[in-house]
This record gives sequence, structure tokens and C-alpha cells, in this order.
Amino acid sequence: MTTMVIPLQPRFPELLDAAPSETAWIVTVTLLVSAVLTPISGRLGDMYGKRTVLLFLLGMVIAGSATAAVSTSLGLVLLGRGLQGAGLAVIPLGVSILRDVLPASSLPSAAGLVTASVGLGSSLAQPLCAFLAEHVDWHAVFWVGALVAATCVLLVLLVVPRSTNSTGGRFDIVGAAGLSTGLCALLLAISRGNEWDVGVISGLVVGGAGVLIAWGWWELRLRDPLVDLRTTFQRPVLLTNVASIGIGFVLFGGNIVFPRLLQQESGSGGVGLTALEASLVIVPSGIAAVVVSFLGGRLMTRVHPKWILIAGALCVASSYLVARVTEPSALSIGLINAGAAVGAGFAFAAMPSLINRSVPQTQTGSANGVNALMRSLGTSMSAAMLATVLTAHTTVGGADVIPQAAFESSFTIIFGLGMVIAALSLFIPRARPVPGTGQSNPDLVL
Repeated sequence: MTTMVIPLQPRFPELLDAAPSETAWIVTVTLLVSAVLTPISGRLGDMYGKRTVLLFLLGMVIAGSATAAVSTSLGLVLLGRGLQGAGLAVIPLGVSILRDVLPASSLPSAAGLVTASVGLGSSLAQPLCAFLAEHVDWHAVFWVGALVAATCVLLVLLVVPRSTNSTGGRFDIVGAAGLSTGLCALLLAISRGNEWDVGVISGLVVGGAGVLIAWGWWELRLRDPLVDLRTTFQRPVLLTNVASIGIGFVLFGGNIVFPRLLQQESGSGGVGLTALEASLVIVPSGIAAVVVSFLGGRLMTRVHPKWILIAGALCVASSYLVARVTEPSALSIGLINAGAAVGAGFAFAAMPSLINRSVPQTQTGSANGVNALMRSLGTSMSAAMLATVLTAHTTVGGADVIPQAAFESSFTIIFGLGMVIAALSLFIPRARPVPGTGQSNPDLVL
């Protein structure tokens, strides 16, 4: 749902008779809605049943996909894409359900697979949607999205058991409104920072930060808060969430930079592939992330999850260092992106385990929701920052030509961020899990 429109993005101004600055919202609105819904749906899942909330979110995705599939105007496409944003909130709920139904020995591998499925879905969506857009009709992209979500609803009904760990209680409406307002303000400032007036962006940053500070004060006063900030600011959870921002940045960064490099004309420093060919080069990375996340989960029976996270961050950093010094080709970019996906797969395997072993079982949905929110924040930052880097280096007289220096700058940023993630992860403690985490082997080998 996040990357399915990337092959269509250059065509949307013509298809919808709108300016490029307006059609850019087709990506932005999905990220905004997912960021807002992820922590809220996690809390609702803890309170009223994760399976019930999961089905509701998938229903939103079906409705959004169908709305966009029958639309011919920008407004309806934006409405549909907003509803599709519920899809990203499914992932932390899936991890939380696993914790309720699986034995502790199986949880790390299973949680890593579910989290890494984001990368697989992102990579598979691009060639499929590029093919449909080129050979069928752009509306078919959204019909396929509706079909996928409907299939998920059927499978959840058939396979996923009803929740047994619901806590009940009162939903924090004021907290949900405050978090939504603050997040939207900050994410708008991040995603539109290179387009809107400095005064508007400054107002959004200051206003959003002020609302979130007030929201935090409110949450600390409640018995049943939307997000338990005392748990969130414990060192293992806090550092894992910070790492999640970085992993979201570097994972989406490849989706921003590599397709542009692959599709740019070979005479201008690119590879000269079509959109479909470029998306096929990206596909192996998603498969690699899923395979490695499973292996990472198995390794966590012997190695503390933080070392898996550090290994993943270093793998990502080294991959982009190679990209920085290597001549671009379809083969080299495919291998480099796969190497970065291996690192992301290790990180995906480690982060749910680090979160789950540090929070009570009754807070699993909320805690994983906040972790997924941090990853969405990193994704939004990646889209804004790297787009700014690429457009800032655009050569005079060739608005669509990006010089090699711009790509090298992007690779340097991602390399540096990978190293920062690895360094911060060193400070994640090896504390014993709190009671109720369901972990039977807290003190591992390293």
C-alpha cells in the first residue's frame, strides 16, 4: 500500500489533471494516516481484541482501494489513499497477535517474518503495479489492492484466533486527538518542508511540538493512557524506537534513490531502465529481508537481540558505502540493495523481540504500535530529505537529470545513519524481561 503508487507518481499530474505539488499528496496522505492510526489501533487492540481491530483496519484498506479504483479526480484518489494508510497499522497488531498465540521459542522468528513482510510487500508491489499501469489501466492497481486486502480478511477469519488478552477500560479520546494533531503537524513539516514557506513550516514544527508536550503531560496523568510513556521511555524501549526511525529511513531511502538511478539515462550517469525493469531489480531485496529476518529470529535463541540489530545496521551501512564508490549498473544496484535488505531483515527480526521482552503482555499492541510509528516517522523523513537532496542537485537545463554527486550524497547520508544506529544500539541493556512478557530465556549468550 505504501509503494504501489510509486510507478504511477510521474504520471499522476496528467492522469488527474493536477499539479505535481498536489499529486505528491497521494504518497503523503497515506503516511500521515498510517502514522496516526498505528498507535491508536495498537491501544484499541489491547483493549477490545487485536483480531477485531485487525479486521476493521483491513476493511478500511478495501474501502480505500475501491474508492481510488473508481475515481477520476484527485480528491477521491486522496480519500482512497488515506484509507489505505490503515494497512501499515496491521503490522504491529500482527506481531502482538503472535505473542498471544505462539510459544516463546517461536516468537522471535515469527515476529521478524511479520515485520519483514513490509519490505517484501514494498518490493513486489512496484513491478506488479508498473506492469498493470503500462499494459492494463492505472485503476487496476487499486483493484488489485482491494483484492489483496479482501484475501487477507478471509484468511484472518479462517486462521487467526479471537483475542484472549483484552484489557477493556476507557479509550483515551483526548490523548488520541492530541497525538493525531501533533503528529500531523510534524509530519507535514517534514514531508512538505522543501515546498512550503519557511514561516508555515516553522509554525507547524512549533505547534506540533507544543501539542505533543501537552499530550505527554496528559498521558502521564491517566491511569489508562493511550501510550504508557513510562514504559516507552525505559532505555531498552526508547533506544529500540530510535533505531526504528533510522531503519525506516534507510529502508525507504532505497525506494527513493535506486529507482531514480536505475531509470535515469545511461548517458546521464544512470542505468537507463524502464520503470518495470527498474522495479524488477528491486524485487530480490524484499525476498532477502524475509529470509534473513527468519534466520535472525533463530539466532536470537543464542544471541541477544541487540547484537542482531547492530549487525543489521552495520550491514546496511556497508552496503551504501559500496554504493558510494561503485559504478551504477543493474547488477551492482541489485546486489547492493539486497545487501541493505539483509541488514534491514536482521533489524526487523530484532526490534519486535526487544520491545516484547521489555513491556507487559497487556501493552504489547500499544508498544509495537509506537515502534511502528517511529518507523513511519523515519520513512517520512527519508522521503522528504532525500527528495530535497536529489532536487537540490538537479542540473541546470535538465530538470529531470540528477548528477552523480546527488546520488553520492544520498548514499553518504544513509551510510552515516546506519553507523549511528549501530552505535546507539550498543547502549541497549541486557535487562531481564518484565513479568508477563512471555520470554522464558531472558539472559542469552552475549
